[in-house]
Amino acid sequence: MTIKFEKENRRLKTMIRLSGRLQAKHLEELKRQLEGTRSRIALDLNGVTLVDVESVRFLNACEKGGVELLNSWPYIQEWMIREQGRKG
Repeated sequence: MTIKFEKENRRLKTMIRLSGRLQAKHLEELKRQLEGTRSRIALDLNGVTLVDVESVRFLNACEKGGVELLNSWPYIQEWMIREQGRKG
């Protein structure tokens, strides 16, 4: 299975729902989805079933940049925390 992006523009927020397996090869497309958005951005990760380390690092960078991460599975949250700890 691959990843699916669903973008919904609301008045004050842009919601991007992700479903499937988020891997490094999908990050360029996700970056394109995020570019040019003037409103606040939220990524709904409820449908994400699998991630790789590059995706976890990307999600950490998104969150640090002000992107809201919603409905993330606990294993993804834990992995993000561990990766943050590695940076020091």
